[in-house]
Amino acid sequence: MLPALLLYASLVNDVRTLVARDDFAAAERIVRSYEAQAGATPEAAAALSWLARGELDAHNYARADDYAAETRKLVDQILRTRKVESDPWLPMALGASVEVHAQALAARGARSEAVTYLRQQLHLLGTTPVAERIQKNLNLLSLDGKPAPPIESADFFGAKPPTLAALRGHPVLLFFWAHWCPDCKAEAPILADLARIYAPKGLVLIAPTRLYGSAAGGESATPAEEKNYIEKIRRQYYGALASVPVPLDSTNFQTYGASTTPTLVLIDRNGIVRDYHPGAASEAELAARIQAVLP
Repeated sequence: MLPALLLYASLVNDVRTLVARDDFAAAERIVRSYEAQAGATPEAAAALSWLARGELDAHNYARADDYAAETRKLVDQILRTRKVESDPWLPMALGASVEVHAQALAARGARSEAVTYLRQQLHLLGTTPVAERIQKNLNLLSLDGKPAPPIESADFFGAKPPTLAALRGHPVLLFFWAHWCPDCKAEAPILADLARIYAPKGLVLIAPTRLYGSAAGGESATPAEEKNYIEKIRRQYYGALASVPVPLDSTNFQTYGASTTPTLVLIDRNGIVRDYHPGAASEAELAARIQAVLP
């Protein structure tokens, strides 16, 4: 007979599946059963975080906040003896606990409290793998209508990227992408169409990316190896965007909170952020947003 814990090898995936079906009761049952046998583990924290996200999506904000608080308590317990980088489930759970609490606050009308909380968490966790995710949530609540942060471009692919300051007078669309990201590849032809239509009207497209320490198949890679791999992917999947400057710097991802790829940021001709959008977007959605900032 297999050890009991092996029955829960797919705990997180099972919880995600049940949450996607809105079967929160069944999801909680298997989490509690697992906890009774295994105790405080990163997998348990990650599973709880999916319950928090599910309840948030269902607009059950109090319940979502309860799961977020429980997730954070469990993660903090684990981090007494381990670092957050020691297990891939820990950053997921920790980031989700922060995200859900902030979003639940904002959804219940406490937007300023949510922003204050996120800034506190960024100060506390700014050197951990969850920093980009916290910045993303902070940007979602506070970046629209603010001056766009500068884009670092000491290293790049393609043409040397212009500074955002040099692009005043032009609307700018930032496309944050990753070489391993299928949604980014699917977004490329949409952006190519938009550039064809709106570049003659002043739109400038810039496509920041970064190193992740891996290449094909997720295998570890040196920076030089990964750069060569990114160039290969760029030519293979982003040929229609060959003329688009590609800054290569993780600082841009931290500043813009681009933990989700793609992340799309639309900046007006005065350098003000007018749309901050983690995730893919349709051509119709983007076209409407671009038209709103054209001269």
